Amino acid sequence: MSEPTEQPVDVNRKYVRLVERRPDGLVEFEFSISDPTIFVELLLPEAAYEDFCRTNRVVLLEGSRPEEDEGDFNWTLHEATHQRFR
Repeated sequence: MSEPTEQPVDVNRKYVRLVERRPDGLVEFEFSISDPTIFVELLLPEAAYEDFCRTNRVVLLEGSRPEEDEGDFNWTLHEATHQRFR
C-alpha cells in the first residue's frame, strides 16, 4: 500500500478570492499561500487591496469557494455575519 504524496509548499504561489466590495469602501477577500483551500479572511480599503494583490503577485480565483463537507466548523466569518446558524 503506497502512502499519499504531499505536494511541496510553494510560498511564491499566492491566491486571492474576492468575497465582497463593501459599501463602506472595504474589500473583503480570502488570501492563501500555496494551497487555496487554506486561507485567511482579510479586509482592506480598496487602494490597499489593489496594492496588496500587485505586491504579492496573486492568482485571482474566480467564483465562490467550492463546497466541502458539511461539518460543524465549515464556515467563514463572512458567512457567519450574513447567515443565521441553526
